[in-house]
Amino acid sequence: MAKIASITSAEDFLSFVNASPTPFHAVKSARERLEKAGFKQIKERDSWSSTLQPGGKYFLTRNGSSIVAFAIGKKWKPGNPVAMIGAHTDSPCLRIKPVSKRQNDGFLQVAVETYGGGLWHTWFDRDLSIAGRVMVRTMSGTIEPRLVKVERPILRIPTLAIHLNRQEKFEFNKETQLFPIAGLAAAELNRQGKTDESKEEEKKSEGPFEPLATPLQRHHPYIVDIIAEEAGVEATEVVDFELLLYDTQKSVIGGLNNELIFSPRLDNLMMSYCSVEGLINSLASPTALDKDSTIRLIALFDHEEIGSQTAQGADSNLLPAVLRRISVLPASETNSERSYDKLEDTATAYEQTLSTSFLISADMAHSVHPNYPASYEAQHRPEMNKGTVIKVNANARYATNSPGIVLLQEAARRAKKASYGPSAAAHTEGVPLQVFVVRNDSSCGSTIGPMLSAALGARTLDLGNPQLSMHSIRETGGAHDVEHAVNLFESFFVNYEELEKKIVVD
Repeated sequence: MAKIASITSAEDFLSFVNASPTPFHAVKSARERLEKAGFKQIKERDSWSSTLQPGGKYFLTRNGSSIVAFAIGKKWKPGNPVAMIGAHTDSPCLRIKPVSKRQNDGFLQVAVETYGGGLWHTWFDRDLSIAGRVMVRTMSGTIEPRLVKVERPILRIPTLAIHLNRQEKFEFNKETQLFPIAGLAAAELNRQGKTDESKEEEKKSEGPFEPLATPLQRHHPYIVDIIAEEAGVEATEVVDFELLLYDTQKSVIGGLNNELIFSPRLDNLMMSYCSVEGLINSLASPTALDKDSTIRLIALFDHEEIGSQTAQGADSNLLPAVLRRISVLPASETNSERSYDKLEDTATAYEQTLSTSFLISADMAHSVHPNYPASYEAQHRPEMNKGTVIKVNANARYATNSPGIVLLQEAARRAKKASYGPSAAAHTEGVPLQVFVVRNDSSCGSTIGPMLSAALGARTLDLGNPQLSMHSIRETGGAHDVEHAVNLFESFFVNYEELEKKIVVD
C-alpha cells in the first residue's frame, strides 16, 4: 500500500490562515501561538536591560500588524550571531475608503481602494465580508483598538452579464466598476422604518461639533452598526477604523489525494506560519537553549506588498532597532566560559552581530504552471510538494548568493524529513529544496530580502514555497510543502550556531 504523506501541518496552517483575514489578525494568531509556547510580550517603549535574560523567549509588536519574536541562548554574549527569518503579514486586497458611502440606481455601494498588486478580476462574484481594526471610545474615555471579523458575507462585486458585454477580454475600471454592492437602498430604509423624506430631514439635523464627519456619516450606518456589534460597543463609540474586504470561503485541503491547498493569502501567510512554527519547534526541548550562544529570531512585517516603506514595514527601523538593542545584551552571570564585564566596550557589538548573522527572507515562490509552460525558464520549474524554493536573481531582486545556498543546503540535510501516515517510523533526516530564476525576457518580483540585506549588511537568502495564482483572491499551494518549510526552519535555528562557523567567506 502506498504511503500517504501527513497533512497535519497543512491542516494546522488552515486554522491559522482562516483566523487571519488581515495583518492585524495574522499578528494576533502568531502571538497566541508564541504565548502558548512560553514567549513573553515586551514593548519598544520600555527598557529591556532588566527584562531580557539569556534563556528567555520574548516578542513585541508594532502597530499591531508587525511582530518580532526571539529566543536568547543561555550561552549568549554581546556581539554574537542572530539567526533570523523574515516574512510578511499583508496580502493584496481591497480596503474601505475613508468616506465609503455610495448609492446608485437603488443599490447601496461601498467605495474601496486597491491595496498592492492584486489580480482584481478574481474579486468579482465572490462572497465578501469585512475585517480589520476599529478604534473605539471606552467608558473611561480612552481610545483603544478592537479587532473585528464579520463572518457572514455582506458585500459582492457583480460582473456584467455576458449578454450586455461581449468583449473578448474581461476589462474594467478600478475606480468606477470595482464597487461592491452591500444591498438595496429600499431594504435599508425599510429596516430603519424611514422614508426618503424622513431620511433627508435626519441629515439636516444638527448635533455636537465634530472636526471630521463621524463614521456614521462617512459610511453606511448599518455597516457601522455591524462593526460596532463585532467590537462590543455602540455605533456612536466607533471613532475610526481600518477595514478590508476578504473572501468568506474558508481555506481547504484539495486535490484528488489531498495534496493541494486552496486558500486566500498563501502569499505570505504560509511563510509567516512556517516561520512561527519553525521557531517554536526549535525550542520544543526544555534544554534547547542551554548550550546555544545565538539568538533565534523571526520578524513578520506589514506592508511588503506596497514597498515596505512604512513605520511597520521591513524598510523601517523595526528590525535594525531590535537587533541593536539585543546585540548588547549581557551574558548570563552563570556563563562558565566568561562572565560579562560591565566595563567591557560594547560599542561595536551591533556591527559584530550583523557580520555573523544570517537572514532568511521567506516569501512565496512560483510553481510551474501546466497551462503556461513557456513562461518559465527551461531548467528552473519548481513543482509543488517537492520542497521549498531558493530564489536567485542576477540583478539582486533576490538577495541569495552561493554561501547562503551552501548554508541552507546543510540545514536542509539535517532537517527532519516529512512524516508519513499515523504509524510512521521515527523522523529521518533531510528535506528537499528547489531553485528558481526567471527568464531573461520576463520581469522579476522582489521581496524584503534585498532591502534588509542592504540595511543590515547581514548575509541573506530568499526562498519560499511554490504556489499558483499568486495575488489572486484564491491561490493554490502544496499541502506537504508546509511541513517541508517548518522542518527546514526548525533545522536552521537549531544548527545555525555550528554552520555559521563552518562556512567562512570573509
